[in-house]
Amino acid sequence: YPEINKNVSILNCRLFKLNAKFCRIIQIKTTTSETPQSIKIEGDITLGGLFPVHSRGPAGVPCGEVKKEKGIHRLEAMMYALDQINSDPDLLPNITLGARILDTCSRDTYALEQSLTFVQALIQKDNSDVRCSNGEPPIIPKPERVVGVIGASGSSVSIMVANVLRLFAIPQISYASTAPELSDNSRYEFFSRVVPPDSYQAQAMLDIVKAMGWNYVSTLASEGNYGESGVDAFQQISREAGGLCIAQSIKIPREPKPGEFDKIIKRLMETSNARGVIIFANEDDIKRVLQAAKKSNLTGHFLFVGSDSWGAKISPIQDQEDVAEGAVTILPKRASIDGFDQYFTSRSLENNRRNIWFAEFWEDDFKCKLTRPGIKYELGRRKCTGDERISRDSQYEQEGKVQFVIDAVYAMAHALHSMHTDLCPGSMGVCDKMDPVEGRMLLQYIHGVNFNGSAGTGVMFNENGDAPGRYDIFQYQMSNISNPGYRNIGQWTNHLRLNLEEMQWSGGDRKIPESVCSFPCESGERKKMVKGVPCCWHCELCDGYQYLLDEFTCDMCPYDMRPLKNRTGCRPTPIIKLEWSSPWAIIPVFLAILGILATTGVIATFIRFNDTPIVRASGRELSYVLLTGIFLIYLITFLMIAEPSVAVCAFRRLFLGLGMCISYSAMLTKTNRIYRIFEQGKKSVTPPKFISPTSQLIITFILISVQLLGVFIWFGVMPPHTIIDYEEQKPPNPEFARGVLKCDMSDLSLILCLSYSLVLMITCTVYAIKSRGVPETFNEAKPIGFTMYTTCIVWLAFVPIFFGTAQSTEKMFIQTTTLTVSMSLSATVSLGMLYIPKVYVIIFHPEQNVQKRKRSFKAVVQAATVSTRLSQKSSDKQNGESKIEPDRSQ
Repeated sequence: YPEINKNVSILNCRLFKLNAKFCRIIQIKTTTSETPQSIKIEGDITLGGLFPVHSRGPAGVPCGEVKKEKGIHRLEAMMYALDQINSDPDLLPNITLGARILDTCSRDTYALEQSLTFVQALIQKDNSDVRCSNGEPPIIPKPERVVGVIGASGSSVSIMVANVLRLFAIPQISYASTAPELSDNSRYEFFSRVVPPDSYQAQAMLDIVKAMGWNYVSTLASEGNYGESGVDAFQQISREAGGLCIAQSIKIPREPKPGEFDKIIKRLMETSNARGVIIFANEDDIKRVLQAAKKSNLTGHFLFVGSDSWGAKISPIQDQEDVAEGAVTILPKRASIDGFDQYFTSRSLENNRRNIWFAEFWEDDFKCKLTRPGIKYELGRRKCTGDERISRDSQYEQEGKVQFVIDAVYAMAHALHSMHTDLCPGSMGVCDKMDPVEGRMLLQYIHGVNFNGSAGTGVMFNENGDAPGRYDIFQYQMSNISNPGYRNIGQWTNHLRLNLEEMQWSGGDRKIPESVCSFPCESGERKKMVKGVPCCWHCELCDGYQYLLDEFTCDMCPYDMRPLKNRTGCRPTPIIKLEWSSPWAIIPVFLAILGILATTGVIATFIRFNDTPIVRASGRELSYVLLTGIFLIYLITFLMIAEPSVAVCAFRRLFLGLGMCISYSAMLTKTNRIYRIFEQGKKSVTPPKFISPTSQLIITFILISVQLLGVFIWFGVMPPHTIIDYEEQKPPNPEFARGVLKCDMSDLSLILCLSYSLVLMITCTVYAIKSRGVPETFNEAKPIGFTMYTTCIVWLAFVPIFFGTAQSTEKMFIQTTTLTVSMSLSATVSLGMLYIPKVYVIIFHPEQNVQKRKRSFKAVVQAATVSTRLSQKSSDKQNGESKIEPDRSQ
């Protein structure tokens, strides 16, 4: 016990059964030299105070150098607040507040040892059997009773102290501890604070990061409650909010090894896209991080967002201003208290003897040495005169937490005032109901306070004892301002108000740098997320006929639409048809017009010379039928190119195969007649049946009726209509996609429509081959044969071209042109070989268009017999026999 806390050793005399003499010695030591150094201010009600008057000492030494701002300024702020309250007739009238103020030396374990002073009066002691040598009970002075504690400063110190004060129900109000852990009401129910917790600060920092458009940052924390809790709060809030990823989360050790900060910078550069660094660290760690960044030539790369430990302080960035340029920092909203400035600058060695550490502050502030008994004067250092004045002879700036120290003392005073009003109505001074002050009841009054603090802002607490979050946002700027330094660029009070246009970055650039894992995808690109890292993705273009449904999904446009150029939606596919002005139409139309003119000319010639021998010999009836078919073949070109409609589609079905059917039916009838005549002549002199003109027409019309019957059945099964084919012209590049307006005739139906005519053509060709031996002076067998041979070649060329272009994006144009040109060529072949020579003779050689001797069927039979013999002789000649060909002239 003496080693842990000598202050309470007197309470353990009975426990260790010490003799009376030693008991008196402990009493004397405890009440004199071993009493911890503290400030005692007498009063009716005593408040405790915990301040980091000294820094943490080296190993083995609890305390180090005096801390001027965080220690002395804050301590004096409490004494200033007590003076103000005690002189205020409206606040705790006739009650004087006293204080017992202790030094924590910035160390949690030392602070715990010191804070046991506050609980001595609450430890129950049984001194009934403790007697000194003369039989009298030991003289044990009654320890002062502390009703509440102001402090501590660091979160780790407050956590340690709060665990003890909770056991004895002593309320505690901190002026600087911001760790989120202290908001846990179940563990720290007697803890309150006038500064907002780091959870609010973390929310404010998250809002700042999002306002700047960052989604990929690293975190850096000093080991300890403040740094680790702050980063944990930031990470938790960012996870709940979404949209922000932590690239690296690095902890700075309490005792960094040499080169530790260089390793930290190297780790941060492993995710170099995460330029934003959220830093919850103490001043020394911040400074060394900046030094390491500068050493690595990374000035301007990292974009720091600092917590209130950085705030608007100069010390962390001194000599590292270029690295810190652009750093955004946060600080609880505060104001400089003019009354405190007047109070503190008037303090001197003579009028401030109650502050036992003021002499140390004086020496450190004025860089001089006081002459004190037992202290050897340090050579080379000037002697303090005592006439020095703060602010006049030394640099002075009010410490940032002074406002909160004053507010914490006033919060305790207002709670005591409300408690006194309720428990001691009309009583002067402390009444019996407040002697002693019950800690749990005082806590309820503390949570109920609501007043304007020293800076004019409201002071209040929520159910967890936390103050509202109010922050000022600063940015360290060096360019385009007369005095480089921190500039207020916004506030956060439950929501962010940030002036982005006032922000400046390295080199005075006003464009906010980016700290993102992946840059936004271009228009029409979807995000392909990286597994496990929701802020990182690869951009993939929605290709083909896809559009961007949402930022993660590409979807196909409807069949009748194509994507917009930026692929954010779909647009209707343009509808086209074969235009008359198209090159694909001009050539077929030109050929068709020529063919129609030629056919019309032939028909007109035949009509004009209808009774001439050549016209009669060619079989006038079938010739007119054949010429009609040829005319219809040319005419179909215009129907194939015309804009599709129900009527046009119907006429296409009707005339597409009809013209060829008429032509080949007539030619087939002719070749069949010739073939039957000459075959019959070989057998007998009796003419075959159905060779008269009337019979020939009937046979022709029977063959044509088959085509018409098929077409009308087709009409009944599937009425003609138009369609828009969006698949025909759908190339890989959707910009060239077109919907083709066309009739509902597929490639198969088109071929089926022509198939009957092709059968007639093939049959006619077969008969033409069989009739090839007939003398050309007798009939049209040979011209028809040549016509059919040529026609077959034309249509054989048509088939591969037609079906070979089925996958082409210009299928309709190519197939339509191929079909119409092929039909026109076949009609031209028929017209040219069968009728042009006759027209030529009729017009240019009328002398040959005269009546010749009429041949009988017997003569025809004789001609056939001669023809047969000639064929046999020709065969024999080929076998080596030399024969003389007879004269065939008649």
